[in-house]
Amino acid sequence: MSESTIFTRILQGEIPGEIVAETDNVFAIRDIAPKAPVHLLVIPKTQEYRNVVELAAGDTALMAEMVEVAQNLAAERSDGDFRLIFNTGAGSGQTVFHVHAHVLSGGLDETSLGG
Repeated sequence: MSESTIFTRILQGEIPGEIVAETDNVFAIRDIAPKAPVHLLVIPKTQEYRNVVELAAGDTALMAEMVEVAQNLAAERSDGDFRLIFNTGAGSGQTVFHVHAHVLSGGLDETSLGG
């Protein structure tokens, strides 16, 4: 991937974004169009992986770190229960091709997000 994604540009401070958590390898921001009271994105600092399938094949430790950060954020900002969603491909709704996980929590309506 040669051109910086929006996520990389947020991380580098080129465009505004509220970073709510950060480790050496991942960071988290608020989703700009939240679908739940808590809707955060957990994003690897590397843009090497376009989707979760590439990430799972290429770096399971990084994937595990993303899940751990998601769990910690849900515990801090809600009751600890959460959904972790990875969209893979344009047909699934993925619009930024830099792997990222949606963390949704807090008063979720199961009918609106599937069961």
